[in-house]
Amino acid sequence: MWNIPHPYEDGMAEEWFKAQAERYENGEGIHFCIFLRDDQTFMGGVSLQLDARHQRGELGYWIGVLWGHGYCTEAARVMVAYGFNTLDLNRIEAQHFTRNPASGRVMQKIGMRYEGCLRQHVRRWDKFEDLATYGILKQEFMESSEAG
Repeated sequence: MWNIPHPYEDGMAEEWFKAQAERYENGEGIHFCIFLRDDQTFMGGVSLQLDARHQRGELGYWIGVLWGHGYCTEAARVMVAYGFNTLDLNRIEAQHFTRNPASGRVMQKIGMRYEGCLRQHVRRWDKFEDLATYGILKQEFMESSEAG
């Protein structure tokens, strides 16, 4: 979710939700909101951008509040299972800024493997950023699900 604009100006959320609905209708992606179970407080989102031709998806997630409680890991794990079990994807990949190792720990906890670093791959706020890349294959997910 490194490409979310900041600051997030008034009206942008409505445009974003409309775009996500269109992406879902076109089979290009799916986005779920994350809510706290206790009181249904909106906390963030988790998504898969889909590449149907290659049966793969790119996982993205963000949490606005309550970091460090495992909510993002739980949501990402559910989305990966949905991608493999429901969407029949073969591969799910994700990337994070190397300066944000907590996001990489989420990827590791859900069984993704580090695949490398894309050096100065994106420009964010006039600074080039390195992206760490992770991936998991359906076969690896199924094997870990059987073992666990």
